[in-house]
Amino acid sequence: MTATTEVRSNRITASTPQQRAETSSTGRRNPIAHLSPADIEAIGRELDELRDEVLGSRGANDADYIRGVIRLQRMLEAGSRVMLLFSKFPPAFIAGTAGLTFAKIIENTEIGHNILHGQWDWMRDKKIHSSTWEWDFASPADQWKRSHNVEHHTYTNVVGMDNDLGYNIMRVDSGQEWELKHLFQSVTNFFTMLFFEYGIAAYDMQIKEWKDGKRSTAEFKADLTATLKKIGKQFSKDYVVHPLLSGPSALPTLAANVIANTLRNIWTHSVILCGHLPEGVETFETESIEGETRGEWYLRQMLGSANITGSRVMHLMTGHLSHQIEHHLFPDMPSNRYPQIAPRVQELMERHNLRYVSGPLYKQVFSAWRTVLRHSLPDKREGSSRLREVAGAARDAVGEVVRNTRGMWLPRRAAVAS
Repeated sequence: MTATTEVRSNRITASTPQQRAETSSTGRRNPIAHLSPADIEAIGRELDELRDEVLGSRGANDADYIRGVIRLQRMLEAGSRVMLLFSKFPPAFIAGTAGLTFAKIIENTEIGHNILHGQWDWMRDKKIHSSTWEWDFASPADQWKRSHNVEHHTYTNVVGMDNDLGYNIMRVDSGQEWELKHLFQSVTNFFTMLFFEYGIAAYDMQIKEWKDGKRSTAEFKADLTATLKKIGKQFSKDYVVHPLLSGPSALPTLAANVIANTLRNIWTHSVILCGHLPEGVETFETESIEGETRGEWYLRQMLGSANITGSRVMHLMTGHLSHQIEHHLFPDMPSNRYPQIAPRVQELMERHNLRYVSGPLYKQVFSAWRTVLRHSLPDKREGSSRLREVAGAARDAVGEVVRNTRGMWLPRRAAVAS
């Protein structure tokens, strides 16, 4: 049983299903208000049966699939790194850089992400197991599993509980309080995209929780040490050892590694952004999950996620997060099975008048960025304008700086005068 499954089973209560109100106490629309408690529990049972059916049929074909992908990725990376030893020649540079980029993407998405979810633990292969795998990424696997598998997958799209909604640096929902810093979040998101692996590493250290006193300094220092050690290892591999081994091709090899890591960051950032931010994806308030049943948990996962349409290559390159809805329903199901169950999940949702959000990559990326841009401004309030809200926040910020500056200098002046 994976960490995700354990937390999920503990999170869902055994309370009796109840009819939910059409709106929350703050006026937020309830997307499942049209469903009766019996409907919801029937959906839960149907999805449980689907999960049991697929997990019960895992076997040699699935094991061959993941081992084949790992073999392909390693051959592609090794071949690309060898080719880059001669990267002073343009054809070798182009081919080696492209190959290394694809290898890094596949390692992070289809291999690393899914192994760390415990999707392949059933094979009992110590080399392909969530407890032993360490991926080609700045964030240590254990820290990522804690923030992603446990927190995000348990409290998916619950405002104030799922920190993946904006990663503590962006406002992506009206339920999140607007601050002046959000005015520039499109720029913040752009640079986060370029340096995504380091942004995730910082996020996984739970810096905000430490500042808020929810984590001890000892715990934070241990995470910081582990993260810096991992970053140092990654930096040495890509930016020191490989270029030095290239001899006369050292600089082109260094450039190739920078390009490959940057393109991998842009790709993974885009895929993840499409998972929960496109138009039509629902968010939830804390009160909506009080006494949440298994059926309601399933509904929140489906309504709080979005898919990407595309070819088999697209599914591979996204780590099958192009099937984000199915992944959030069954995070420990082998990723190669998501395309198999997707039509059944879509039919189930449409049968119950639930929106199955899906679209091509370009459309989902555009929609997600539009969400980021839209929420960079404060919401309209009666009797005020967005411009007035921004001006007021700027005035307050300047006033705070002035007060702090005075507080720093006045004691010094008093000491000099005495």
